[in-house]
Amino acid sequence: MATKTSENKDNGTTGTSSPSTTESTGSTKKTASVDNATVDQSEMKNSPLHKFFVSALKDVYYAENAILEALEKMQEAATTDELKEAFEDHQLVTQKHVKRLEKVFKLINETPEQKECKAIKGIIEEGEEIIKSTEDGSMTRDAALIIAAQKVEHYEIATYGGLAQLAITMGHDKAADLLEKTLQEEEDTDYELTEIAETFINFDAEQED
Repeated sequence: MATKTSENKDNGTTGTSSPSTTESTGSTKKTASVDNATVDQSEMKNSPLHKFFVSALKDVYYAENAILEALEKMQEAATTDELKEAFEDHQLVTQKHVKRLEKVFKLINETPEQKECKAIKGIIEEGEEIIKSTEDGSMTRDAALIIAAQKVEHYEIATYGGLAQLAITMGHDKAADLLEKTLQEEEDTDYELTEIAETFINFDAEQED
């Protein structure tokens, strides 16, 4: 009988220690999971793709700020009220785009910075040349300004489309949503400019001597 009692006590002790072992294992797994997540984030931040993504964000951040200044000049140079209003509306939308980019930087734990964008500088310089080379108050100037503005839009559409896809690939879902929202607004602006040109400006410009 003494032997059986001893066996029962041994079994009881074994049963008590088992949950403790399981709890310890679960804690270890949780810690390992957190460590892996930290390693993954660190590796992602140092990856060539992430570095390119951040560089491209800085590029378009510069571009949006430069576009704000250019749109003001284009609005002043435009002939028709319709085009002036379109440029004014796009200025307001561009201000939102700048703020949205700043949110994207923060979402990926980066500081908002500008990097000179040679592409947008060239497109803006071309727009300034159009203003100089066309007659003030002419419909030809408006037709040319629309083309210059759409070159800006197409640059932005290509940029935001590519950045949104990269954000999705790297798992930056919230950043991707913001970039896609801006992409849609750029496409809408491009469409509106086409509507203005095709409704009357191009036809009126064609009648000018």
